[in-house]
Amino acid sequence: MIVAPFRSLGLDDVPRVGGKSAHLGDLTRAGFPVPPGFAVTTAAFEAVVASRAEELTAGIDPEDVEALEAKAAEARTVVEGLDVPDEIFAAIAAAYAELGDDEPVAVRSSAVAEDAADASFAGMQSTYLWLCGADEVLAGVRRCWASYFNAEALAYRAQHRGAAGMSVAVQAMVDARVAGVMFTLNPVSGDPSSIAIDASYGLGVTVVGGDVTPDSFLVSKVTREIVRTEIGTKEVECLRDPEGGGTLMRDVDEERRSRPCLAPEEVAQLAELGRGVERHYGRAQDVEWAIGRRGGRPSLLQARPETVWSQKERAANPYEGSVAAIAATYLGRREP
Repeated sequence: MIVAPFRSLGLDDVPRVGGKSAHLGDLTRAGFPVPPGFAVTTAAFEAVVASRAEELTAGIDPEDVEALEAKAAEARTVVEGLDVPDEIFAAIAAAYAELGDDEPVAVRSSAVAEDAADASFAGMQSTYLWLCGADEVLAGVRRCWASYFNAEALAYRAQHRGAAGMSVAVQAMVDARVAGVMFTLNPVSGDPSSIAIDASYGLGVTVVGGDVTPDSFLVSKVTREIVRTEIGTKEVECLRDPEGGGTLMRDVDEERRSRPCLAPEEVAQLAELGRGVERHYGRAQDVEWAIGRRGGRPSLLQARPETVWSQKERAANPYEGSVAAIAATYLGRREP
């Protein structure tokens, strides 16, 4: 199968659609507010790219940064120039047409090794926003395939032998007034009784990429109160480019910089969404979200297991299996 709509996917599908798409499908089927979309499966990657992968990555030394970057650039150029069989293009175009007439979409890498509970692989590959039309979508898919050969991803795979392969998630865009990230624990202290939200104007890439100092909110899971609010400078926002396509960066005016970009009721809605996702998976989550310009409830763009504190907790716990849960409860180390 070349493409699969999110609504048909679950966590068992990670080997063919990667962690990102599998989680989006699982959350869609569970009733969470996920914008519609589909996965271009690993079968397409294997048909177009996999036969060249060994050749393109031969002789990689992750310690030789200069040679690694040169090898990565060469590999990406080759992949972006590979022919895509007509049947693969037709399948992608048909799935895209089901989203609407030239619907703007985000095209994101969804590597098989990405978004696992013990992985730090997320963010090493590419995302392309506000693509419109089947040709642009296919170009975005090609570039995501090419990002499988980014220097950071090559080094990671060289050092962590495991599942390989690349899927691509194609998801309807949210024309975000405000967006950001949310952890269903305190990422600084690891406190599982808190939800931490970072938010800024426009698309969430400014928050994820560290381009702004966002507003930060800390919410108590126990009382559901906002226990801390820090107003960031929010210098720029990422918006759709109405003329050239894609996105552009625009300065945020002083008045909007000086006030919170989220109303208290929006913070509360996000916190409840985070609680729901954590409850669904039974562990702390790292969530990306957006709220559209036309209002409404937040949309969930992706979710993955939180890896930093969960790994520390696992390393510190000498027990295993069901005994671990009982022991952790009595020792005060209960899983969030």
